[in-house]
Amino acid sequence: MTATSAILFFLVSQLNDFLFYNEDFEFTVGVGWIYLPAGMRLLCTLLFGGAGAVGIFLTALYVSFFTYFPDDPMRALAGSIASALAPYLTYLFAQKAYGLKTSLVNLNAQRLFLLTMLFSVAGPSILNLWLLLIGRDLGMDIFVMMTGDFVGSMILIYTFKLILSFVPVKSPRQ
Repeated sequence: MTATSAILFFLVSQLNDFLFYNEDFEFTVGVGWIYLPAGMRLLCTLLFGGAGAVGIFLTALYVSFFTYFPDDPMRALAGSIASALAPYLTYLFAQKAYGLKTSLVNLNAQRLFLLTMLFSVAGPSILNLWLLLIGRDLGMDIFVMMTGDFVGSMILIYTFKLILSFVPVKSPRQ
């Protein structure tokens, strides 16, 4: 589950860079108006719990250190921690509030929307808090990060939910 999360997150990161790495979608380095990997972070963590969060953290470390912030290890580490912690906290909330099932069957559209909103605020807030503690500030980037995480998550999660709606579900024999 950890490896699956890491690989999926990496692949979606590459897809996002291919589709949205240009001046129309990128606000600053590593901060875009649409960020599909955010949706994969949330999805993998909702599906795999802590193992998903570990996979996300490991891939975020790799991508942050070698792609976005090779000359800024504190920013790379902070971003990696926020990348894993925000979806994990959302997962814990979903377990407590909704009795989250591994299959995600009890997450209707309304619940997914709320979890996506919570997650999209949590990640950039955690990162900004960390950076403020070490004397930096994201400034306007935090709003763009929240927007990018939300839009990317909505696209990815609802696409996944739509695909799953075409998969036949076997009911248990009585």
